[in-house]
Amino acid sequence: QVQLVESGGGLVQPGGSLRLSCTASGSFFSAADLGWYRQALGKEREVVARTASGGRIIYGDSVKGRFTMSRDIAKRTVYLQMNSLKPEDTAVYYCNVVDRGRSYWGQGTQVTVSS
Repeated sequence: QVQLVESGGGLVQPGGSLRLSCTASGSFFSAADLGWYRQALGKEREVVARTASGGRIIYGDSVKGRFTMSRDIAKRTVYLQMNSLKPEDTAVYYCNVVDRGRSYWGQGTQVTVSS
C-alpha cells in the first residue's frame, strides 16, 4: 500500500512561482522511481520531471530551466518548485511512485496560471 497526497496548487499570475508537495504514506522502497506529471483538459498526460538511472532527474522540454524536483526523505515528501510560470502550465499535477512493478498516483492538485 502506497498513498500519495499532493498539495500546493492554486491560482498564480504569469511569471509567478508555486511549490507543490507530495507526501507519501505506506510501505515502499527508497529506490522507487518518483515523478511529477500533469494533464490539461483535453490533452494527454505528460511528464514534468522524473527520476532516471543513476539518480538523475529528467525534465520535460517545456519546463527545463524553470521547474526543479527535490525530495526530503525524512518527511517522505517530494517537491516540485515551479518558477516563471506560464499560462501553458495550467493543468492538474500528479505525483507518481513506481515500486516493485506497481504504479501509484496521487489525487492531483490544480495549478492555474492566469492574469
